Amino acid sequence: MKRIESVKNTQVKQWKKLHTKKERETTQTFLIEGFHLVEEALNNKELIREIIISESVDFPPTWNVDNVAVTVVTNEVMKFISETETNQGIAAICEQFSTKEVSKEFSKLLLIDAVQDPGNLGTLIRTADAAGIDAVIIGDGSVDVYNSKVVRSTQGAIFHIPIIKGSLFHWFELLKKESITIYGTALDEESVTYKEVNPAKSFALVVGNEGSGVNPELLKETTQNLYIPIHGKSESLNVAVAAGILLYHLQA
Repeated sequence: MKRIESVKNTQVKQWKKLHTKKERETTQTFLIEGFHLVEEALNNKELIREIIISESVDFPPTWNVDNVAVTVVTNEVMKFISETETNQGIAAICEQFSTKEVSKEFSKLLLIDAVQDPGNLGTLIRTADAAGIDAVIIGDGSVDVYNSKVVRSTQGAIFHIPIIKGSLFHWFELLKKESITIYGTALDEESVTYKEVNPAKSFALVVGNEGSGVNPELLKETTQNLYIPIHGKSESLNVAVAAGILLYHLQA
């Protein structure tokens, strides 16, 4: 077990850099904070490179940190590397997930097109996990999935469900080869209310950017586009709320 006491330490500076997308991509790692996220990560020990714990904090007695590198730091160091205003005194460095291709076991997927708000992306991942979706595909133009706000918003779901970054056009081709129905989300004359489609054991749902929605070129390639009726005066639903309604409806 190592101990670090200075914010000027080279390792501490390296941890701090993980708040930038460039450093996360270069090292293929990301930083998580708080007891809940670290506990969730411990269920995937192979992803944890190192746990960082403040000298004033103890591990919960139920945790098994055997064979995990642990570094004890001062409260000052923990505050320096933390992005949260009131940190819990524990963090971890995790490896990013390896990119996977389409799998025969993926029959229910959520595809995300250019969602840029970290809270929305994190909630979408959390909702997909809760709804029993097999994988989340994150297309070009979306906020970095390893952004700390995204990770916190997933509430640990980031460790429960395969998350794959890639071209949605490429994924459309793969899904069509597997004869998986692809539902888009759009407000146009060819779209139908989601209640007009029946739940199924396999499907893919595509949701899009908060302002402009799903890329029109993607919408041309879907099996059917859906919309959720608005009964009040609001012009639209939040993308994560809409995804939740649709994912639960489409479940067989």
